[in-house]
Amino acid sequence: MTVLDDLPVVVIGAGPVGLAAAAHLHERGLPCTVLEAGESVGAAVRRWGHVRAFSPWRYDIDDAARRLLADSGWAAPDPDALPTGDELVDAYLRPLAELPQIAPKVRLSARVVAISRLGLDRLRTAGREQAPFLVRLADGEELLARAVIDASGTWDTPNVLGASGLPARGEASAGAYLDHALPDVLGAHRDRFAGRHTLVVGAGHSAANTLLSLAELAADAPGTEVTWAIRAASPTRAYGGGDADALPARGALGSRLRAHVEAGRIRLLTGFSVHALDPAGDRVTVTVRRPDGGQESVTVDRIVAATGFRPDHGIAAELRLDLDPVLGATRALAPLIDPNEHSCGTVPPHGVDELSHPEPGYYAVGMKSYGRAPTFLMATGYEQVRSVVAALAGDWAAARDVRLELPETGVCSSDPADSVDGENCCGPAPQPAARGLATGLSGGLLAALPPATVDSGAGGCCAG
Repeated sequence: MTVLDDLPVVVIGAGPVGLAAAAHLHERGLPCTVLEAGESVGAAVRRWGHVRAFSPWRYDIDDAARRLLADSGWAAPDPDALPTGDELVDAYLRPLAELPQIAPKVRLSARVVAISRLGLDRLRTAGREQAPFLVRLADGEELLARAVIDASGTWDTPNVLGASGLPARGEASAGAYLDHALPDVLGAHRDRFAGRHTLVVGAGHSAANTLLSLAELAADAPGTEVTWAIRAASPTRAYGGGDADALPARGALGSRLRAHVEAGRIRLLTGFSVHALDPAGDRVTVTVRRPDGGQESVTVDRIVAATGFRPDHGIAAELRLDLDPVLGATRALAPLIDPNEHSCGTVPPHGVDELSHPEPGYYAVGMKSYGRAPTFLMATGYEQVRSVVAALAGDWAAARDVRLELPETGVCSSDPADSVDGENCCGPAPQPAARGLATGLSGGLLAALPPATVDSGAGGCCAG
């Protein structure tokens, strides 16, 4: 026994992946503390609560969490139904967090601002592995931990609108005209969009979901205009695989979007790279640069930047991280998920080995683990934490027996340009795993049809 053995594992984030980590830690008999920055569990999920998932319930619930809930007499949702974000919280995350085995471990309104080693900065090596982690909260409180599982996600760090990875000129001062992924177009945010001209920038599922909602709004609210802008030369990738998609709701998303574009209800602009935003009164002019160097502009009332997300590793600045310089994922994981190389390839099973850093005991999991790669699926996060927790418990055989199979989208492309809008969800065909047989269809969360439709979904490619 060491001093570390008496300390809890700190889990950052009480979303689907963070609470799954808590369930696995409980099953392994490891003490833990879950720190959630929001005022409730699933706070980030609530931000897109009006949106329906494209994967049914059977793929949206972690196995350890399911076992705990089943033992409590929980009534599982219809496995073939597609939950909204709010339903995911109300029917799954909140009941899980309220279990007597989990509830005492969850702390709300507890925002982590820094992680280090007790008494050691990043430079010090001697005694490092024996020193507890020091986790500092926004109110100044400090907690000690034997390990840290960072499932804080990327929702609060969206990609910028500018095409070069830098904010477009004027972007910082144009916030009054700008929404990020998944505004509630048909509900709470209806007045922002009804009777106005909205430009949606992005080619992923978040963009598609917003476009479908705007098209529905346009049919009901006169004067509502919808323009869709993508950086690629063709929308083929965004339309997806239709009937060939292994998740029908995801395939239907692209098919409906194509129909609106072809009918002229949504105006499509291709080769669209945002250069500048110039507000003037109630409208904003968006200047774009074409591939040939020319410029043109479009003036709109609102902009929805559905351009994906990026991780913020700032809280771990005093830890020894080994991050891929391109994606911001671990150097071991990055080649397996790089959309420049694997836009249509298999995401191999991966776990603790691929998620490890030179800082023993620190693991970023869930959406954050993928850095800027946009192909994350929620079930991937569940397998990640199962593997990490097994390793923390010393069960390395289970930790390395990683199993994952992702659903095909029915559309493939070897052109990296197809994914430059920050979102790309080209699921692979099932392949044998390098370590462990790939089994069980993974559930992709986010992206389908408007909530008014039974077979509907959310936006984005992920569920962290």
